[in-house]
Amino acid sequence: MIELPRACIRADEIAAYADFFSFGTNDLTQTTLGLSRDDAEGKFLTRYLEDGVLERNPFETLDQSGVGDLMRIAVERGRGVKDDLKLGICGEHGGEPESVAFCHGLGLDYVSCSPYRVPLARLAAAQAALSESGVVAVASGG
Repeated sequence: MIELPRACIRADEIAAYADFFSFGTNDLTQTTLGLSRDDAEGKFLTRYLEDGVLERNPFETLDQSGVGDLMRIAVERGRGVKDDLKLGICGEHGGEPESVAFCHGLGLDYVSCSPYRVPLARLAAAQAALSESGVVAVASGG
């Protein structure tokens, strides 16, 4: 599990001993932003969102410019050591469409999320793959 900013920065050293990285994005979000989810949600996070301190709840949608940059560094450094290093995310972000699309763009191999989020995760992954291949719309009939 890659759950700390330092693990992202030192991913090349970790990759020498690992077969895969699973980004624990909930914990990585907490440690990157210095926010306890338990303390933030239901207390001051709503105010941060209302006042524009944060655009989105980072525990619902991956913070691409902070947590995402750390993940990008880890992907580059980890795969710089092992081309075939398997990479994925574990947690709620794995079932959120914007987060899944971002992870697809990073080249992650899998998402792990709770069972009720699996259909949305699969749909989001398919949409990201189609978008990457240039498909902008898909029609289906019944």
